[in-house]
Amino acid sequence: MKVALVHDYLNQYGGAERVLKALTEMFPEAPIFTLFYDARATNQEFARSRIVTSFLDAIPLVKRHHRLFPLVMPNAIERLDLRGYDVVISDSDSFAKGVLTDPGAIHICYCHTPARFLWDGSQRYLQEHVCVRALRAVASLGLTYLRVWDYEASKRVDYFVANSQFVAKRIAKYYRKQAAVIYPPVSLNHFSNHIYQKADYYLLLMRLVPYKHPEIVIKAFNQLALRLKVVGDGPLLPVLRALAKKNIEFVGAIPHQSVAPYYGEAKALLFPQEEDFGISAVEACAAGTPVIAYRGGGALEIIKEGVNGTFFSEQTPQSLISGVKAFQKIRFNDNIIKASAVKFNEERFKREFIEFIYKLTPNS
Repeated sequence: MKVALVHDYLNQYGGAERVLKALTEMFPEAPIFTLFYDARATNQEFARSRIVTSFLDAIPLVKRHHRLFPLVMPNAIERLDLRGYDVVISDSDSFAKGVLTDPGAIHICYCHTPARFLWDGSQRYLQEHVCVRALRAVASLGLTYLRVWDYEASKRVDYFVANSQFVAKRIAKYYRKQAAVIYPPVSLNHFSNHIYQKADYYLLLMRLVPYKHPEIVIKAFNQLALRLKVVGDGPLLPVLRALAKKNIEFVGAIPHQSVAPYYGEAKALLFPQEEDFGISAVEACAAGTPVIAYRGGGALEIIKEGVNGTFFSEQTPQSLISGVKAFQKIRFNDNIIKASAVKFNEERFKREFIEFIYKLTPNS
């Protein structure tokens, strides 16, 4: 069975790239086809894999400013040569699922979400990334073209696998296809193999971008006057610094391998965003730390009220304040919290994915 892996683009190392890393461990001989590749930005995690890139890789600006090139990405992904492969596994939230495969090949897409900037998040995308109002009409036409292409590309996939029930529902809505659910792999040992002494602070750990709503947490903790540590960087950092009172500390971006003590020592992780899954919530639980989460998205599949965290119902400072006050009344058990994370481990992901593939290819 000849396997090829396809990824949207490799210019960062986040949740999707951790899934790809697990897939390379399962299929070490499989090449990775991708739009472009930056070895340094991916921490050399794919140095042992054969990387096949599109013509976009030769354009100097693309690796740092890929959002300028969405209209050429459909053509670039379609020009990747997937001839001769029996199984093609695309790991995608945008373009990778659009590859062209042999008629007899099986194409499985591990879908992190139908691209939000094309579907339910398109208006927000235009407001945040197209500052000149007169250009929004032109940009909107471009998004319409990409939306049509994205839907047609979804028809090329034989089997969808979603990273959560929440995403499976989005796939059904936008692509009119059913998806199996296999939760993504989370490296739990790094967080669970230590015993941490709890400190007197809450934790916000995320990329500081508008759709994650970090400002909700800052405004809430300004009123609560409780200690908060903010780990992460992003375009909202200067605005949030100016907004925050002295009880809020901005740690900045730190390497992923250094975040475990922050998780372990915090009273709780704040999770104000609607995510398709929520790896940081699982990591916090693995460290024995409960989560105060917005009641929506993938968090509903990770957090159990009163067991490993609690919820607030609206993405507003007042709702979060109520959530924090409710949290303070609950006694949590560290061992129970850690146990709640076990079902998201890497071994489980690999086993379930292999079983899924071999059900489709029993003679391979």
